Amino acid sequence: MSVKKINTIGVMTSGGDAPGMNAALRAVVRSADYHGIKTKGIRLGYEGLINNDIVALGPRSVSNIINRGGTILKTARSMEFKTKEGREKAFTNIQKNEIDALVVIGGDGSFTGAKIFHEEFGIPVIGIPGTIDNDIFGTDYTIGYDTALNTVVEAIDKIRDTAQSHNRVFFIEVMGRDAGFIALNSGIAAGAQDILIPERKDEIEEMFRALDKGQIKGKSSSIVVVAEGEELGNIYDIAKFTKIKYPTYDIRVTVLGHIQRGGMPSCADRVLASRLGIAAVEGLIAGKTNLMAGIRSNKIVYTPFEEAIQEHNEIDVELIRVAEMLAR
Repeated sequence: MSVKKINTIGVMTSGGDAPGMNAALRAVVRSADYHGIKTKGIRLGYEGLINNDIVALGPRSVSNIINRGGTILKTARSMEFKTKEGREKAFTNIQKNEIDALVVIGGDGSFTGAKIFHEEFGIPVIGIPGTIDNDIFGTDYTIGYDTALNTVVEAIDKIRDTAQSHNRVFFIEVMGRDAGFIALNSGIAAGAQDILIPERKDEIEEMFRALDKGQIKGKSSSIVVVAEGEELGNIYDIAKFTKIKYPTYDIRVTVLGHIQRGGMPSCADRVLASRLGIAAVEGLIAGKTNLMAGIRSNKIVYTPFEEAIQEHNEIDVELIRVAEMLAR
């Protein structure tokens, strides 16, 4: 079967922002130009597609953005795109702008929209995983995850300084509503006394035993890292229960929040984004569609959207054992 020639690719960033999205955008534009293909940037994700907020991009349009966090195309969630009427408006603008294929940089919600759009209108589309949570199936790492980890570890290191100065117990909440990758890895890297993640059924008594163990070993301060999706409850309730159990403890809560999404992308995220941007363009040229470009064992792979959406990366249980062994 012959592959339809692609003359213009549309590219968007969708859903939550992640450091490295600009690097991926840059790679899409420049690799497309390398192959003689034009690129058009769609601002504000699917909302921009519906509102025809579309601009031409070239190699110079993406100069000096590889080191910038966020996304120059901006991003938004679109309720209208979830309707058939909204998607019909989007397709009309695809035709009006003579866009032959799409690259969508985002997470599973963005890929769900891309999958439906392809099935309804036949527009070729490839996704690039951009989310700090690292929970998308089909890739070992997502764009933004490494940077977020480094941001969290740097913050915990600084909090540790004040914890040790005042003999305090700090509960630190990190992002991860449905996945504990950031909490588990940053907790190991920062030497946390305990790590609470949604994938594991934690018990408050087990956390108390971890604190007791640290006290017996002579620790005067402790760090407990909590993923925001932890089933024990919100971090303030966990801290309150701990204060009831240990009334003499000086307990503090820190919610790191959106600083985890910001900042200059790390080297690893810039390289990953560059590789996946090229893979998306070259995948479309080869006739691939309805797929996500990812990386496994340091090799480019393509995963059907359906699998990337329905399945999730699983926590490495060996890392849980590592965390428990080192918290002494």
